[in-house]
Amino acid sequence: MSIQKLKEFISQKFSLELPRQISYHGFHHTLHVLKVCNDYIRRLKINSKDANLLRTAALFHDVGVLWDYSNHEAEGVKFMREILPNWGYTAKDLDVIANMIFATRLPQSPKTTLEQILCDADVDYLGTDLFYEIGETLYQEFMTMGVVKDEEDWDRLQVKFLENHKYHTAFAQKNREPRKRKYIHAIKDKWDWK
Repeated sequence: MSIQKLKEFISQKFSLELPRQISYHGFHHTLHVLKVCNDYIRRLKINSKDANLLRTAALFHDVGVLWDYSNHEAEGVKFMREILPNWGYTAKDLDVIANMIFATRLPQSPKTTLEQILCDADVDYLGTDLFYEIGETLYQEFMTMGVVKDEEDWDRLQVKFLENHKYHTAFAQKNREPRKRKYIHAIKDKWDWK
């Protein structure tokens, strides 16, 4: 099980197959989620076996957008189950990874620590100074995919999502949630919403 080789494999898959209209759910997002997961691995001193399962789930969590945008978690799990046995992963490993990926489906529903970490890593940017920069790529993707029709529609969707979202790990609750709350107020103030 080589995370570096697996990362190269997934990178190539994205570069060859990602539809051009996908500006958020690309390999750059996967790398960001992997980086945040690595931060959690160090911070929480997660054992190497679980760390590699978490890293693997991070690499596969959005690969399904290559085939089915709206059902990408299920497609990613299906692909992962086909590929990973050849990389030395056991049936039990695949189940753990699948559960992590499915936990990121909205609304998020993590049950284990690893699932909580992947869910928080997936939307870590919501509570960081990358909020607007990364959010813009999701806005562009949603415009192209017909999810929103204009900037106000996007901001209404964001506020609804942000107000309903909650971080799961103690780290994110302390270090991401307060900043995320400020962004909710900033968006509402922009449109003079109460």
